[in-house]
Formats: sequence, structure tokens, C-alpha cells
Amino acid sequence: MALDGAFLHCIRGELQPLIGSRVDKIYQPARDTLVIAFRGYGGAQRVLFSVSADAARVHITQTNPENPAQPPMFCMLLRKHLSGGRLEAITQDGLERILRFEIRSINELGDPVLLTLVCELMGRFSNVILVNETGRIIDSLRRVDEDISRVRLVLPGTEYTPPPRDPRINMLTDRDDAILNAVRSAPPLPLAKSLIRLFEGISPVVAREWEFYTGRGEPVSLPLTEEQETRLLFAVHRTQAALNDPAARQFTTLRTKEGLLKDFSFQRIAQYGSLMVTADYATACETLDAFFALRDRDARLRQRSNDLLRFLVNTSERIAKRVANQKQELLDCGSMELDRRRGDLLSANLYRIRRGDASVTVEDFYEPDAPPVTIELDVRLTPAQNAQYYYKKYQKACSAKKKLTALIEAGEQEQAYIDSVFDALTRAECESDIVQLRLELIEQGYLKEHRKSSGKPPKPMQPIHFVSDDGYDIYVGRNNRQNDQITLKTAEKLDIWLHTQAVHGAHVILQTNGGTPPDRTVEQACMLAAYFSKGRDSAQVRVDYCLVKFVKKPPGARPGMVIYSNYQTAFVTPDADLAARLRIE
Repeated sequence: MALDGAFLHCIRGELQPLIGSRVDKIYQPARDTLVIAFRGYGGAQRVLFSVSADAARVHITQTNPENPAQPPMFCMLLRKHLSGGRLEAITQDGLERILRFEIRSINELGDPVLLTLVCELMGRFSNVILVNETGRIIDSLRRVDEDISRVRLVLPGTEYTPPPRDPRINMLTDRDDAILNAVRSAPPLPLAKSLIRLFEGISPVVAREWEFYTGRGEPVSLPLTEEQETRLLFAVHRTQAALNDPAARQFTTLRTKEGLLKDFSFQRIAQYGSLMVTADYATACETLDAFFALRDRDARLRQRSNDLLRFLVNTSERIAKRVANQKQELLDCGSMELDRRRGDLLSANLYRIRRGDASVTVEDFYEPDAPPVTIELDVRLTPAQNAQYYYKKYQKACSAKKKLTALIEAGEQEQAYIDSVFDALTRAECESDIVQLRLELIEQGYLKEHRKSSGKPPKPMQPIHFVSDDGYDIYVGRNNRQNDQITLKTAEKLDIWLHTQAVHGAHVILQTNGGTPPDRTVEQACMLAAYFSKGRDSAQVRVDYCLVKFVKKPPGARPGMVIYSNYQTAFVTPDADLAARLRIE
């Protein structure tokens, strides 16, 4: 997921139109982030500089981050030296992960000076450094003293020296024979690892893509055969073409089927096959802007939902343990019929029992052959009291069985509800979804309502809207309360209601407008119901569907819980691409 020199080469090309524009505004919204607005004839463009260890990058951004009330010291220093300056050049040394912004500005004496803003994007060693016309460091976003590094100091007044650079192949300038000689002389290692060491400016995903093509999808290690060398050169040439010709670039992001952002690249990535979901973008800056915005949003959602996830997991485990104990108690009630028979046998044989007897042997007239059976007695009780003891034990077991059966049923329904909330939480797309789930749990008495804050709660999101290929509207509920809303209040009686069978998921409503939708539309609605459920990663999911008029809510049922009849069942495969294509934002 690291930004490599090749991708930075694409970024540099997209930043070239900024040359000639002036530095308009400078912000530092976070400790490791800068935003510089350049204003030219085409208007203002914001360039984001980030030195975060896991998100180091530079690109044009469309976001407008919130800035602190008091600008940090480095931000004020940049405003002093760069405000009003004209951007004269943006350079990159080969395919190194370093961009230099040369800005001509006016110093305190009114003389023009050429300053260089060096952006080094090297993981946890990333930095933004302001260098004067003599090569001395004015200041940096991150100062590096002797306690941090004795090899290279980054302090005000010291001479700027570029990071150490190993001699490696530059695919844009080196010839094929130099590439082959380097590959042939490399030690016998897996090809992708060797390529990262040999080539300048390529990330692991590009190296693995070259290996994937070289080995036709199979792992490859050095040395290579003649055919493999030919295929490797072809893969390198294809990347060269993408770097030299902007029209040949295919900017894409990769996301797992679970929704986790994996990587991005300037060319089509085939190594993952169907394991990844791809999204295409027009430019490199747009790719990075969208990738890190989505990643930050996902991280923020995970942070906001972690406490809720823990609460739901603990609640589900507690309910499951309670139900298991109740089921064990219900099994223990299985001997109650035996207690009743013992009471009957003792009542029929009172004349044969004397007070103080520890046991009595009588004929069991419940059995065909009336075999003798021995019954234990309490020596402290009379014969009649011993019989009543077994009758009371029987009555107690009867009452316990009736109550335990009701408690077990209620516990299983409660656990099903908690699991449905958990499923909705895993599908939350924004903070509003999390807030609505939290409010639902407060209404159901699982959470306590906190003291109201001064800010307004986020407005509830509308149901997710899709339009089938045949033009029919399909709506998917985001949570249990919204499931009730679209099923019981919004939908018409002749609309089609869909839900996964025996699997937690969202309610789906296919609007029919009183007619009969085509089979393709019903199938697409079923696939959406399967995708927005706990079975979205399964190969095949059963989806029940019926008219809305056959869906009822039992009295006292929890949110999202309904019963239905007159239904049909379809077997479908969840399809993330279909959901993305049919969705209406």
C-alpha cells in the first residue's frame, strides 16, 4: 500500500500544470499533514503533503480538512517564506520517492530567492523540508537530531543531503540488456523480492504483478528460463508504457470482498483474480484522494463501532450461556414423571410402610409384569408425607418445565435480535448508521442514554436505493428500525418483500407498482438480499420472497422481527459488482 516512485512519477506529471501559479494559502490541519493552495489562471488547487508513516503521499486534493485555531510553528514559517511565491519547477530524481517544489519568493529584504520544498515519502522516515538557495535547511516538519539518527541530520542551519541511494535499475532510462544482466547476476531468491531490490521506484504490488505475468500465475524464483526472461521484459515494457504515456495508465484501487482497502496502482492488477473488488479512477491524484479518504473513513467507523461490537459480542455470549444453563435444567426435569409414579406407588402401599423406614419395595403396577421396585424414603417423614414429597417434586418440575420452555424461547429470540444488530453494525457505511443502531439499543433497554451533547445527532440515512436493469426500484434497510419502516409502512401490499432464509440480513423491498416484475429483476433483488446479509461471503444463499401483504409483525416482537407466509425460495450468489452497479447514490 506504500506510494512508490513510479506512482509518484504519475503524480508529478499531474502537478506540472501548477507551474507558474502562486502560493495562496498554507495550512497544517494535523501534525503530519500540510495543505498548500496554489492559485493560477485556472483557479486554486490544494496540494496535500502527508508524512504519516502509513499514508505518506503528495497529491491534489478536493477535500477541505478542518484547521486548528492556532497554526503550528512550521506552518507559520512556511507562510513567512512561501506566501505569494511562484512555483517554478517540480522535479523528481529518477524514480526516487522524493519531489522537489522550487518556489521563487521574496525574502525580508525584498530580494527574490529560490527556495525548495523537498517532500520525502519514505514510510516512517517521510518528511517535508524547506531548503534555501544555498542548500541549507531552514526548517522541517520533522526534525531529526543525533538521538534519532547519526547518519543524516535534518535540523535548521545544517546542509541538506538527500537520503542514501543504492544503485538500482531505472526502467525509464536503462536498456533491456542492463535489466537482464542485473536479473541474471542476482542471487537465487523469489522473483518479486529480487525485483524490489533491483529496480528503483516499484512497490511490492508491481513486483508481484511482474512475477505473476512471468510465471503465468505460478511462483517464480531466480534464475529464469529464456522464456521467463522474455515474459519479464514484456511486463516491464508494459509498465514503462504506462509511465511514459498517460493514456496507457489505468488507475485502480483494490478492496477485499469484506470491504477492506488493500492497495492502489497505476496499471491493471491481475494477480488477485476475483478475490478483490476493483474501482477505477481518472487520475493519480483522484485515486489517492479517494483511497485514503475511504481508508480514513473505515478506520474512523471501526474506532466508533469497537465499543458497540464488544458490547454486542459480550451480550450474545451472556445470553447463549444463560440459555445453555436453562436447557440443562430442562433436561433435569425429565425425571418428573418418575417422581409422580413414585408418589402413586407410595400412596397405594401406605399400609406396608412404617415410619422410620429408609426404603420400601413395592410392585410397579405401571409396568405389564409389575416388577418390584425400591423407593428411597425420608426416615423423618411419615409414609403419607413421603408420598407428598414426591408429588411436590413432580409439581415443581412441571412448573419449572413450563417456565424454562418460555425462558429458552425468549432467550433464543433475544439472541437472534442481538445477532441481527451485530450484522447491521458490520454493514454500517457511515457514522449515522452507528448512531442509529446505538439509539435502537437504548430504546430496547440494552444501553443507557448518555447526557445529551450540544451538537445535533446526525440525520438518519435513507434506505439504500437500487434500480434494476429493467428499471424497478429496490430498497434495502440499513438497520432493524428501518427494516420495519420500509416493510410495514412504506411498501405497498403488492410489492415484493425479500429476506435471506435462516440468515440475518436486511429487509429488501422490490417496488412492483402493482404489476409483475421480470424474472431478471426478481433475481437481482434476491442477489441484493443475499449480499446485504450475513451470508454475503457464501457461494450460494437461500432467499425467501413473497408479497408484502403476507408479511406480519407478531405482537411485542422486537424491531426487524416479522413472520411471513405464501413465499418462494431462490438460490443465488451474492454479487458485490452488481450491488455497486445498480446502486443510486
